Amino acid sequence: MTVRHLILPAFLAVSMLHASEAAPQPQVKQEGIKYIKMLGGALKGELKAHMKNDPSGLEALAFCTSSADTITKEVNAKLPKYASVRRTALKVRNNSVNTPDATDRKVMEAYEKAIADKTFSPKDIKIVKEGDVTRIYKPLVTKAVCLKCHGSALSPKIKEAIESAYPHDHATGFKEGSLRGVIVAEIKKH
Repeated sequence: MTVRHLILPAFLAVSMLHASEAAPQPQVKQEGIKYIKMLGGALKGELKAHMKNDPSGLEALAFCTSSADTITKEVNAKLPKYASVRRTALKVRNNSVNTPDATDRKVMEAYEKAIADKTFSPKDIKIVKEGDVTRIYKPLVTKAVCLKCHGSALSPKIKEAIESAYPHDHATGFKEGSLRGVIVAEIKKH
């Protein structure tokens, strides 16, 4: 066996190791999606029930005001210590909890560009690896029902309730099909 026969397999092994470190593993993406679905499913189920019970949106708004952050904490308590899940948006309602960081902004701006360019898919999961943390992003698209609390033509009661609960609200003025925000799962290397 020549030296060349020994060097090539060693080079390939090192190259494959570096490639596996650079690219997030598919299981990390799937794990992140699982956590996103846990949070998204819990919130969506509650919102649907409240909207069905009170089509004006007031009951759903009251639910969000009183329980959305609690549900987020409850879902996070069920996750492994190396993982977390949260919601954020470019225009937040509760800036004390859901303010995006620079990475979040960059991802959401890319989603907004894709919407403007008509290349967007709501199934477009973005993955960002920063150091030992991998972030998995799922876009939240504004649906017609969302406009009761997040649109431009809010009822006076909804407007009053938002101003009372969220004096620094920026989460209105959306249109159907626009990016409402994202759910982000963060998974630390373990």
